[in-house]
Order: sequence, then C-alpha cells, then structure tokens
Amino acid sequence: MKIAIASDHAGVEYKKQLVEYLKEKGNELFDLGPFNEERVDYPDFAHALAKKVSIKEVEIGILFCGSGNGINMSANKHQEIRSALCWKKEIAELARLHNNANVLTMPARFISFEEVKEIASIFIETEFEGGRHEGRVNKISCV
Repeated sequence: MKIAIASDHAGVEYKKQLVEYLKEKGNELFDLGPFNEERVDYPDFAHALAKKVSIKEVEIGILFCGSGNGINMSANKHQEIRSALCWKKEIAELARLHNNANVLTMPARFISFEEVKEIASIFIETEFEGGRHEGRVNKISCV
C-alpha cells in the first residue's frame, strides 16, 4: 500500500519508527517530514499530506502530533479528507469500517509505540464496510 506519513516535532520519533515498521511489512512510504525534533508548525505537514491523499498519489495518510488534535483538524480542512484521531485500535477499526477514514492521526505523547503499531496495522488492514454507512459518509463533505 502507498502511504504518506508526516508529523510535527512531537511525533518525529514515532514517525521514523513507524516508517521502518511499515516498510518491513511491504508498504511503500512517503515520509513528508519533519526529519528532526526542531519546532515546526503542524499545519504545514498536515496540508502537504492531505494534498497527496486528496489527489490519490497515496492510498492513505498517517499523522502524528503531541495530542493529535491540531494536525487532525488541519488535515480535515481538505474536502476529500476524513482524518480520524485514534488512540485505540478499536477506534481505528471503526474509523475505517464506518467512516471510510483515509488519514489516521495519533497522539504521540499519549500512546506507546506498541500501540502505534497495532493502531496503524488495524487501520491499514481494515476496509470500508459501505452499505448503511455510505450515505452518511457522503454527507461529511461541505461541497
């Protein structure tokens, strides 16, 4: 699967580790930065990732910031993005099954890397259920 990944300074270490983990599982990763822990503005990275997902250069995106909130809000400003803030694997599964989420956001300061791997794996492996959820998902966009 083609996956874009980005973070702010708080998520750099998890991002780096997750890139390696997902590559080992056969995924193609596009690391959009940042590449060190110097302070950055999370919207810059969220918008770059959201654009790649929106124009279908990648199938899904993964984002990290300290709480997950700011970078998630920024990604969701894009019409084609359905970014889900997930801190448990069950939330990630439902975000894909029921909401057809195409971006996974995780709170780097509140979960372990073991949880990151589980959440990301579930998100990648789960497909949208469609059916009764299709109409609701179609109402998410404001256009």
